[in-house]
Amino acid sequence: MPVAQRLKHLRSIAISLLPMADTGNSTLFTPNGGGVDSKWWREAVVYQIYPRSFCDSNGDGVGDINGIISKVPYLKDLGVNVLWLCPIYVSPQHDMGYDIADYRAINPEYGTMEDWQTLRDVVHKAGMKLIMDLVVNHTSIDHQWFVESRSSRDSPKRDWYYWKPPRYAENGERLPPNNWRSFFGTGSAWEWDEDTQEYYLRIFTREQPDLNWENPEVRAAVHEIVNFWLENGIDGFRVDAINYIGKKEGFPDAEVVDSSTYCQPAMHLYLNVGNVHKYLRELNLATFARYDAMTVGETPYVPATQMALDYVHPSRNEFDMIFQWEHMDIDRIPNSLLGWRPWSLSDLKQIFNRWQTLMYEHGGWNSLYMENHDQGRSVSRFGSDRSEFRNVSAKMLAMFLSTLSGTLYIFQGQELGMANVKGWDLEEYNDVVTLTYIREEKEKRIRQTGENNPDISDLLADIQKKGRDNGRTPMPWNGDAPNAGFTTGTPWMALNPDFPFCNAAAAVENETSPFHFWKELLRIRSQWKTLVYGAFRLLSPDDERVFAYLRVHPGSKAAMVVLNFSPQSVEWQIPKEASDLANCRPVYGNYEFPAELGAHVTLQPWECRLYEYDAL
Repeated sequence: MPVAQRLKHLRSIAISLLPMADTGNSTLFTPNGGGVDSKWWREAVVYQIYPRSFCDSNGDGVGDINGIISKVPYLKDLGVNVLWLCPIYVSPQHDMGYDIADYRAINPEYGTMEDWQTLRDVVHKAGMKLIMDLVVNHTSIDHQWFVESRSSRDSPKRDWYYWKPPRYAENGERLPPNNWRSFFGTGSAWEWDEDTQEYYLRIFTREQPDLNWENPEVRAAVHEIVNFWLENGIDGFRVDAINYIGKKEGFPDAEVVDSSTYCQPAMHLYLNVGNVHKYLRELNLATFARYDAMTVGETPYVPATQMALDYVHPSRNEFDMIFQWEHMDIDRIPNSLLGWRPWSLSDLKQIFNRWQTLMYEHGGWNSLYMENHDQGRSVSRFGSDRSEFRNVSAKMLAMFLSTLSGTLYIFQGQELGMANVKGWDLEEYNDVVTLTYIREEKEKRIRQTGENNPDISDLLADIQKKGRDNGRTPMPWNGDAPNAGFTTGTPWMALNPDFPFCNAAAAVENETSPFHFWKELLRIRSQWKTLVYGAFRLLSPDDERVFAYLRVHPGSKAAMVVLNFSPQSVEWQIPKEASDLANCRPVYGNYEFPAELGAHVTLQPWECRLYEYDAL
């Protein structure tokens, strides 16, 4: 190809990668055009800590704040620069701290306020930031607000929660105020209170009553809590279940889609409805906007549409970003707590394509995650935890996540390639969601078969894939120490039995481990603006084994990422739009690979490759 023609061809490729205005939906925000502000959280790498399972300093079997402090050098060495703590507030732990009894006090199991202040200072001195969970859709039943609310129908705090009288069936049977189903299971979202003869709303467990955000006193109290922590030097919040705070006016019944039960799926009546955006803007302006704070809202069932932009676009003054759930629900059976189904790579590609494109073109911002405390380990769900593939697939997933645009989140142990637990019986799982799943499936089979003790052993396969306990096992620090160095006592939860070979000490010592792969990826990402800010262009969208894409950002080297999401060797034919990239050069991968880029690429099982090229 003549030089002039070649240059023209290369320019056309580069131009095709630049963002274009959306012309099919006039409600979308103005295209971003690649320009974003320089907020510190955009380039942040956030490390999520599940304190109960991270590191125990005093031998009581429960992780604590001083244990976290002792591991700050490890985290600094990895290359993360923001630590996110799951709830450490006073809590009866019915849902592992997501049922808060006192927002201004530290749970004694974790330490004291003085310990927290020391952690804050140590983190800041290390050049890192600290964010915490904010759980304000609901409280614990032990919170003083709720204790007062349920003390009497005349309590001044009665309206701080949702209380409703019962309804009655024709036969006189007492029923909940409406037919809404709880988010956790198939039972009612309402709980009966014998003392005051009314129901209270609790979308999650009976120990987690929903706050009534329609009450201005509730909103003011939440603002005070947020400002309390911001004034104490916190750098931001992950805000739990925040798109639940609005409820459909009038609390109408949900459509009956399951005639076998009174309670019906009702998420569309308590998710993303009511005054949710009004109250979030009010919260932002009264708290976050007054500080240089980072905010990420947990918002299940928000698609990559205007609905997502309504939460994150800068003009909205709500959140900096949200945790979207589409990719985490790709293997979910609808209306099942933990039922697992196979997923396709082409579907996963389209999910990420939509989110990457939407946010880039319309001025929003993505959060990037594949694991957290509510999910099974990504190696077991999206890679392979077979011994011969575990490390290479963990590295492949690390490259995938770290070469997308957005703020990057790593869950504790993800940098080690931790996998789901194998070998446990059903009785060894203790998470409330798993226990609810087991109980309800057993009850359903009793009704179906008439047997008192039906076989439910098949549930174990789903739980081994998706159970929340998989991500909550204690952190393995040393394969040679008792309890993997997590505690000198009896751990609150059994460790993953594979800790003798999957542990931090071994990973740090072995330069070919996922830990060092992550470390190098984070170094590359910190120096390559394209990976954080660039446009996204999906390649080979229908290929069910290879996930490949281009990244382009003005003034920076462009990137091509090629990922083999399969345990087989794959021959990938480079598509036309990437077949003549200017001076394409290898940067990094989990196998050695040739410098020359031909018409075909032979990928090893779970191989990943990162190239750079000159976009003209």
